[in-house]
Amino acid sequence: MKLYKKEKYNDLGLDTKAPSSGYRALNKDGSFNVHKENVSFFEGMNIFHSLVSMSWLQFLLVLALAYFTINLIFASLYLLIGTEHLTGIYGTTKLDQFIEAFFFSAQTITTLGYGQIAPLNLAANIVAASESLLGLLLFALATGLMYGRFSKPVASIKYSSIAVIAPYKAINGFMFRVVNPKKNQLLEVEVNVNLSLKRSDSDLRDFYSLELERSKVVFFPTMWTIVHPVSSESPIYGLNQQNLMEKDAEFIVVIKAFDESFSQSVYSRSSYKANEIKWGAKFTYLAKRDDTGLSIDVGRIDDTFEIDLNQ
Repeated sequence: MKLYKKEKYNDLGLDTKAPSSGYRALNKDGSFNVHKENVSFFEGMNIFHSLVSMSWLQFLLVLALAYFTINLIFASLYLLIGTEHLTGIYGTTKLDQFIEAFFFSAQTITTLGYGQIAPLNLAANIVAASESLLGLLLFALATGLMYGRFSKPVASIKYSSIAVIAPYKAINGFMFRVVNPKKNQLLEVEVNVNLSLKRSDSDLRDFYSLELERSKVVFFPTMWTIVHPVSSESPIYGLNQQNLMEKDAEFIVVIKAFDESFSQSVYSRSSYKANEIKWGAKFTYLAKRDDTGLSIDVGRIDDTFEIDLNQ
């Protein structure tokens, strides 16, 4: 009986076939550069994820639009029933009556009720009762979404916008910098760097897990320069900038840490393409020590100076 050895694949879950030049699997902000087509509306719909992950401005605009639309609908219902069945309506034109009904709707949905306007007949009372119930449910949902947005763990790790190839001991190294600009403390920080290279005369890609000078630190209060030594065992050993451009190289970074604020693990992702790497440059040392402690200029995270590479 013939035994087959199981082949080990290292593709990170990304497609190994990338025919287009300049393809980027992972965007700088950590989002995947993948677009799914022919997905039905209901299959792709995830309302909670959309509301929690969108920007605060978009979220507040959605809440305001929903609030305005609901009041618009109920104001139309009150107008349809007849404003004569609402006490306290003094408008003489349809527009004035609609505006008063709109603000009565706003008072009803928030269960505020100033008392100036009140429903008189059964139909108006049913609409008002239904609106107050809907208001309770929607505001409870909005409160849950607000809490979800505030309590969502996020690793706000700042990456240097460029990476460098700089001298490292007797050889050279691939380097980039990260820092936590927030005041929260990150512990047990682990980094994993993978390299995607396009094969020669092929549409397929190879993925390599890069060895790092150190892949884990216990504390992360300062700036960390992550280094991949370009030794003879490195997949980029003997390659120059032009070679990396031709191979459409992409360095994919994943960072995992334990956030004390949320008491759980958080993740951060980013990537560097070949055109975002400076050759013969080294990051400027930014830490300053004095009697009060250590200070770091986070705004200068991209500062470099030219230096000759080891041959």
